[in-house]
Amino acid sequence: MIILKKNIKVSPSILSANFATLGEEIKKIEGVADYIHLDVMDGHFVPNLTYGLLIGKTLKRITDLPVDSHLMIDNPENFVDDFCEISEIVSIHYEATNHLNRLVNRIKENNTKAFVAINPHTIVELLSDILMDVDGILVMSVNPGFGGQNFIPNTLNKIRQLDEMRKKMGLSFEIEVDGGVNEDTFEAVLKAGADILVTGSYTFGAEDPKKALKILKGIDS
Repeated sequence: MIILKKNIKVSPSILSANFATLGEEIKKIEGVADYIHLDVMDGHFVPNLTYGLLIGKTLKRITDLPVDSHLMIDNPENFVDDFCEISEIVSIHYEATNHLNRLVNRIKENNTKAFVAINPHTIVELLSDILMDVDGILVMSVNPGFGGQNFIPNTLNKIRQLDEMRKKMGLSFEIEVDGGVNEDTFEAVLKAGADILVTGSYTFGAEDPKKALKILKGIDS
């Protein structure tokens, strides 16, 4: 096993979990996972409809794992305050709001980490004016909307660019990567500069979810 960096964080997405036994599914990852990733989709910003605040509140009742809410929705300004109440991280999309700086600051005023997410086609340079204000950038390495997609190799360049910009500007924001992260892709993602790995089907489709996460974190079983 190659350990590429220390303090790797993993954020399993419940989009791929069995909701009929959600509590049991989460117990399978407790003790190894750093977050629970909540993919909120509205059927407008992305071509899928998932779940909302109610599921987030349910998570708070059944686990102590912090919630990592990824809002793939139009008009996120109408919902961020509610999601800040149940989340440690709230990610909003660069492509979904015309008032990014205002919304980032609003999330932080709620004592929540503010991440900005970008789709695979969005160029990293567009983020240059917001990097000093964010706690993290979430790079979509698949087209958002559905789980189980294949990793888009060109997104590695975006991760590298962000890592270079972070170092050049003397900043400490985290880089989170979401989409197609598994045992075949995670090493390249970490080498490019990622800090947080979002996984869905890789984790909840595994025979032993904790062991699957330990592979990503470089932990010997």
